[in-house]
Amino acid sequence: MGAKIGTFAAIYERAMRHSSHSSSGLVRLLGSVAATALVAVSLGGCQTLGSPDITGALGAKAEMTPQAADPAKSVEALGERYRANPRDADAGVRYGNALRVNGQRQQAVAVLEQTLLANPSNKVVLGAYGRALVDNGNYQLGFDTLTKAHTPANPDWRILSIQGTALDQLGNHEDARRYYASALKLAPGEPSVLSNLGLSYVLTKELPKAETTLRQAYERNPGDARVRQNLGLAIGLQGRFAEAEAMVKADLPPDEAAANVAYLKQMLAGNGDPRRTGPRTSAADAPARS
Repeated sequence: MGAKIGTFAAIYERAMRHSSHSSSGLVRLLGSVAATALVAVSLGGCQTLGSPDITGALGAKAEMTPQAADPAKSVEALGERYRANPRDADAGVRYGNALRVNGQRQQAVAVLEQTLLANPSNKVVLGAYGRALVDNGNYQLGFDTLTKAHTPANPDWRILSIQGTALDQLGNHEDARRYYASALKLAPGEPSVLSNLGLSYVLTKELPKAETTLRQAYERNPGDARVRQNLGLAIGLQGRFAEAEAMVKADLPPDEAAANVAYLKQMLAGNGDPRRTGPRTSAADAPARS
């Protein structure tokens, strides 16, 4: 299943729902918009059981779990298997992941929580549950759960990357970047991690550094629409609207790409709130993550 491409308008709307501790004006724009894009990237997209799609806003195709999700199976079929044996760790992880990818985030958390109760020491379940928590906005609990999903002696770069996104959402940007650095030591040049790192720089308004990092991610995986969208966001936030529009045109119809960039112009002109400058463009939400 291909990932849908969200627009800046959809990102902004999601950001407003998760920006209770953001400040006003342009800081709020840069912080909340990028934070939401980060979750979309690292957690979003129709990918695999445990990939840190935050890029998406990050788009790694690799998995956090050893079993690959079967795209031919529907959520209903996976649910039937899970309900036949709720203690089955593999069935619970597959079903929970399918729910998360389908946008049913709270249901995914509930299923994986029950699976974890039946399998409290299973690191695959811990990883899936922690990621679902982060995707659902439970950043601190998600981070703490993911800490138990791997060990210092055997760290998982995918989990480290998702932990970084959780820390970014909590405002702990320096700590987040240490996690990204650790992930990159284990997976040098991994575009999903680079994309998360680039969005971390957007959160702190280090836009040239964000662009450089996101370009590295794009060069390593130019086919990932989520990475292109993130790069377009970083470019657009610097006022280079034509370049941003050209970037997102690869994934959006021309009129939607133009509306996307026009919306970003409204946000910047309105000091972070497009409602001050005119009507919002409509956009479909992008699926949840990294």
